[in-house]
Amino acid sequence: MNLQDILLHLLNFVAPAFALAVLVPLLAWPLFRKRTAMPWWGQVLVNFAVGVSVLLASLWWLGRDGKMTAYAMLVLAVASSQWLLARGWRR
Repeated sequence: MNLQDILLHLLNFVAPAFALAVLVPLLAWPLFRKRTAMPWWGQVLVNFAVGVSVLLASLWWLGRDGKMTAYAMLVLAVASSQWLLARGWRR
């Protein structure tokens, strides 16, 4: 495997986490407009870190990438992270 293949594999591995990290704060903005503790780019960074952590943990636990269980855990973790960042318990 050359460097280009390694980079493509790495980018494809983190692509779902990045997509969710960008979409969730943008879609949650109308709901939690006044209660967010940080700007949208901070929320993207936190959600991306949470998403990549979940994907790495699922890769370690399940033994391979791309299982639906891993993606379900990714969605739940990023949604929970966004709920905490938006102070959803104060609704």
